[in-house]
Amino acid sequence: MKRVLVLGSTGSIGESTLKVVEAFPEEFKVVGLVAGRNRDSLLSQSKKFKPEAVALFEGELPNNLPFKAFTGIEGIRRLIEELDFDVCVAAISGSAGILPTYWAARKGKRLALANKEALVCAGPFVKSVSREIIPVDSEHSAIFQCLNGERRESVEEIILTASGGPFREREDLDKVKPEEALKHPNWNMGKKVTIDSATLMNKGLEVIEAYWLFGFPLEKIKAVIHPQSIVHSMVRFVDGSVISQMGVPDMKIPIVYALSYPERLPLGEKFPSLNLHFSGLKLDFYEPDTGKFPCLKLAYESLERGYPYPIVLNAADEVAVELFLKGKIKFTQIPVLIEEVLERSNFPKPESIEDVVEVDRRAKELAWKVARKWL
Repeated sequence: MKRVLVLGSTGSIGESTLKVVEAFPEEFKVVGLVAGRNRDSLLSQSKKFKPEAVALFEGELPNNLPFKAFTGIEGIRRLIEELDFDVCVAAISGSAGILPTYWAARKGKRLALANKEALVCAGPFVKSVSREIIPVDSEHSAIFQCLNGERRESVEEIILTASGGPFREREDLDKVKPEEALKHPNWNMGKKVTIDSATLMNKGLEVIEAYWLFGFPLEKIKAVIHPQSIVHSMVRFVDGSVISQMGVPDMKIPIVYALSYPERLPLGEKFPSLNLHFSGLKLDFYEPDTGKFPCLKLAYESLERGYPYPIVLNAADEVAVELFLKGKIKFTQIPVLIEEVLERSNFPKPESIEDVVEVDRRAKELAWKVARKWL
């Protein structure tokens, strides 16, 4: 039985992970839960799964709990270092997950990675201390599966698919409201990643994540629009063959794969709705429109410019999305803000994980400064 630590247990990926664990009690046991600020949900999860330790980043926990309880970022570090686990699901959203993901990777256990920012911002450092990373992002899980058993020199390119979000055919993007952007046509996700999907920034961040995960040059990492979200990604080989991984758009599928690899568990028996039916199935593919959705292009450019520009890209995007969700800037101003922050930044290359956090902090300060003209 695998002992599972869940970072970000009250978020979308964390909750899906707990559903998978609950479906396979003979395979997995939750031994640790870490949440941001949702105290009540964390305590409810703790009562149900009976972990050995929990941590809450922001707020206080009751005294006399029947397990170890930690608070704050230092408390999260202590939990990770003291807890005995076999696999860590790293699902804290955004740059807040960088340090906890790094600490978990440093333990030398399996990292089931859902927090893409950990690699976007700290790829060299997370990779250097990791023993094993199994991606949870559906696209990277798909690439991982397509590459399994293949020779690297046989790969022509890897192709990440994107739904295109809810506005692929919409023209008046300057009139998009936050509540509209939060209605993803296929996936049920957190607010930040849902907005990123609408701007195509999510795909841009995934391109950078793929660069660090799989080690292929940037020119071999492509993105394509696939509105149905059935083909999660593909690998094209030098002989002209293309291998894809398909499935319904539900994160429980890549989660159970990351937890159980190299075995495959009968998830379809537990959740019949996850079985893919082919009758009448339609699969469309289009080239992304980076003129209409420039965030994808900005992500490629940030990686081409080198480290630490991906950190700046991500930091500026987090600020821009926050402002958009609060109704302070327009949907079309998100890439404008990000591009200006990239142009005005001049931060040194990080030499440590602490430097990464500092660049992230300073880049966000710059983003807020740039945004003042719209506030």
